[in-house]
Order: sequence, then structure tokens, then C-alpha cells
Amino acid sequence: MSERCNILSKGTNQGKMDNKKLTIFDCEKEEADAFYELAPRFGIIPTILSTPAKCGRIPDPCHHCISIGHREHITKADLEALQKAGVTYICTRSIGYDHIDVEAAAKLGITVNNTAYSPDGVADYTIMLMLMVLRGAKNTLLHASLGDFCLPPSRGRELRDMTVGVVGAGHIGSAVMQRLSCFGCRILICSPNDAKDHIPLPELLQKSDIVTLHVPLYADTFHMIGKAQLALMKPDAVLVNTSRGALIDTNELILALKSHKLGGAALDVLEEEEKLFYRDRSQEAVENPFWAELREMPNVVITPHTAYYTRLALRDTVEKTLQNCLKFERRIYK
Repeated sequence: MSERCNILSKGTNQGKMDNKKLTIFDCEKEEADAFYELAPRFGIIPTILSTPAKCGRIPDPCHHCISIGHREHITKADLEALQKAGVTYICTRSIGYDHIDVEAAAKLGITVNNTAYSPDGVADYTIMLMLMVLRGAKNTLLHASLGDFCLPPSRGRELRDMTVGVVGAGHIGSAVMQRLSCFGCRILICSPNDAKDHIPLPELLQKSDIVTLHVPLYADTFHMIGKAQLALMKPDAVLVNTSRGALIDTNELILALKSHKLGGAALDVLEEEEKLFYRDRSQEAVENPFWAELREMPNVVITPHTAYYTRLALRDTVEKTLQNCLKFERRIYK
């Protein structure tokens, strides 16, 4: 099995993984079942907690090695509490790690590791979002559910006629390109990982009918798609984001959509989504500043950070989390 272990910050790391025990925070039932099923294969005894790894909720002592979910925002104060409880290694069950203060972790001697699960679920979902916007599926489904079976006011577009710009050619970006090639569309790539076919972002934005984002969120990718970048895109272009919400300056995106300078957007992630996603908010006021305007736009599809949410990705994430913990222990304490 190929190694996808990626250590992001590494501290001094004292102590040893306590008899191959692992504390898993913010764990849902399906995840817990998978950990209980797979952990014995790796000789690991899991302790499953539904609570997040936040100050005041950390068992003391805590196991040397812990796992957290992507919905947990781990601050310096949380890391200090984790260190005090005996934690020296954190594995997040996600590819992204922008929810963890990795610089503070390194200073505290805590190693942070991400988990690169199978990209297929996110890649499939990305193609689905593209097609939904191109075919106006949002309004079609809404009208059909109300018994209105008239044809939509405008005809859809076909993916085979599109030029698709893929920003980021890692595991997920590459899987998206593999699927796009089957549709016969032209593919442009902007990714430092693929120097041979890489083109500059401004050129990709100017030439693409669809732009799909597959890069991690760093300080230098925050709002990488802003006013200047949106102005380069075609008036009927579609922007797709299944990576991290803050890659896009959403205020500028809303302005571009309102002024018809952009054809549409499909967003599985949204800025400040932690105030919105993963709860039923149908009967309450929504705090997210972007949701109210975007939801009314017929050419915008929003889903609640669910592209990764497949059975295969779940088992793959759990298995890789267990592998990562063992690899870390062997690397540090061999």
C-alpha cells in the first residue's frame, strides 16, 4: 500500500505512544465503527470520543497519539492543553490542515500530520457540480418538485465543448482531470506540481469556461481568487470549489455574479462555513454573511462540505489514520 503520510510540523516529541493506544476526538458512529473494526489489525487500542479536542474537554492523561476531525479548529490554547495532557502527535482525518495552528504545534513539540484519503469521491462530486451548473439543475429540480415540468428558460451547455482549468494537480486535481478527459473537453493546468503542462493562473482564468480549485489553504492561497482574478474570467464562466472556502474572496464573487461578469458557481465549501454547515439550521437565523445572497441565485449551487462523504473515503481515512500513527511511532522511536 502506497505511503501518503505527510508530516506537516515536527517538534521535539518526547515520550512514546502508550502501548499503541489512540484517542480519537469528534468521532461519529460510522467512524467509530470503522476504528473499532480496523484498529486491531494494526495492534492499536482506540478510545473513541464524540467531543472535540478543545480546552476543558481533554481527558488527563491523554494518549500520546490523537486523531481529530476537519471540523475542529485547534488553537494555540488547545495545543497547550493537549501538550499538558501528554499529546505529542496529532493526525487530522482530512487532507487540509488549515484548522490547526501548525506553527504553534511545532513550538510546543507536537507533530501534526494530515491524511490523504482516496480522491475519487471528491473528484466524482466535482464533476457532478460542474454538470449541475451547466444544466441549470438547481432550478430544474426545484420546479419539478413543485410539479412545474416546463422546460427551463435557457438551454444547458455540454461539458465536451468546455475548456476546463484545473488549479492544483495533486491527488484530487489529477483524479478530476482523469474524469474530464472522458468527456472530451480541453484541460488546462495551473499547478507547481506539474511544471511540464503548467500555465500561469491569469492565463488559465482567461481561457477557461470552467475553473475548478484543488489547492490547500495556506497564507499565500487565501483569497487567491479575488476581484482581479474574477475580472479575467469569461462572463459565462463557472467557478467550482471543493477545496476550502477561503480560497475565494466571496464578497467579490457575489459582486461578479450580480453584475453578470461570471456565469455561475458551484461551492461545496464556503468562507466561514463553521458557522453554517453540519447542523440543521432551517428553523434558525443563519450567521454566515454570504449564504443569504448566494442561495437566491439560480446559477449558484451550494452543498455543505460533503464531497468527501463516501463509504470508501471513510474507511480509507480511518485506515490511513491508523497507518500514520504507527509510521510516526516507528520513525521517532525505532
